[in-house]
Amino acid sequence: MSALPSREVGRGNFHTSEEDSHTCGCCVNSVPDYPILSIVGTTASGKSSIAMALAREIPNIEIVSIDSMQVYMGMDIGTAKPPLEDQREVPHHMIDLVEPNIEFSLSEFQREAVSAIKDIEERKAIPLLVGGTGLHLRAVIDNFEIPKQYPAVERELDSEVDTVKLHKLLTKVDPVAASRMENTNRRRILRALEVTLGSGKPFSSYGPGMQKYAPTRFHMVAPRWEKEKINQRIEKRLNTQMEIGFFEEVCRLTESYGTLSRTAGQALGYRQFLDHLNGNISLSEATDIAKRKTKKFARRQERWFRRDPRIQWFDIDRNPLEVLPSLVEEWRYAPN
Repeated sequence: MSALPSREVGRGNFHTSEEDSHTCGCCVNSVPDYPILSIVGTTASGKSSIAMALAREIPNIEIVSIDSMQVYMGMDIGTAKPPLEDQREVPHHMIDLVEPNIEFSLSEFQREAVSAIKDIEERKAIPLLVGGTGLHLRAVIDNFEIPKQYPAVERELDSEVDTVKLHKLLTKVDPVAASRMENTNRRRILRALEVTLGSGKPFSSYGPGMQKYAPTRFHMVAPRWEKEKINQRIEKRLNTQMEIGFFEEVCRLTESYGTLSRTAGQALGYRQFLDHLNGNISLSEATDIAKRKTKKFARRQERWFRRDPRIQWFDIDRNPLEVLPSLVEEWRYAPN
């Protein structure tokens, strides 16, 4: 397990200057000088269990979920939301904000998360960020300027079924953005094209840029597992989710809402089970595809987070709580 930097040494690296922050009208980098711990990393790596254990050790912690899918009501099992007893024991934010047939944009997520952090700090409590949605994390901690939406442009682009062809178009109009995403990542490609064509300004030019990692008051730590072990954890978690009613949850959602919103419908597992309900694949195939795609997603997450030099990694052998003593020792602080 990697050693964590001491709190006093670390403080010198945290950004508290308002004039240097990348503002979006909702800056959290310019308020109190103590660092905000953020537990990040891949799916199924044990982030939530670490967060709850830490909250039990350090009084007055409130957890802020940085998960783009946990905002949807009713999507509980498949998004691995914290159990209700955990939410009652420790206040959680950014969970169950909207119904799953409603779009919830990155800018809305940014605004709500920043508001939650400010509210926690104003009450002299301690925010603890937890999650693995990399883009949403960057939007919150780096105060990205989020480009507006262009629905008409998006609809026209979405009529093209060939995602690789769309990526080639993006390469022509914004090669920098195209180089930062796989040619099969339809959602990101569509968004980059929508903004570039709708605004006339390259998608890659918004905000400080995805390749810039400015100093921040958010101290990010991430559990790291060997590839085979994280794959085993993903398999085990999905098997457990199926046993406790994941597929039945998807059935209830379709009965209640008909269809999920474009953003909610991208959630791993849900998308595959919706394909099954639409008669495209068997339930067994849907489950197998969900496992494969989740493992692939975990690899993408790790690549994303590895690019950020501000993250402190710690290696896990058997139990994610192995890191808890170090976290408790280094981060036993309270706002003034």
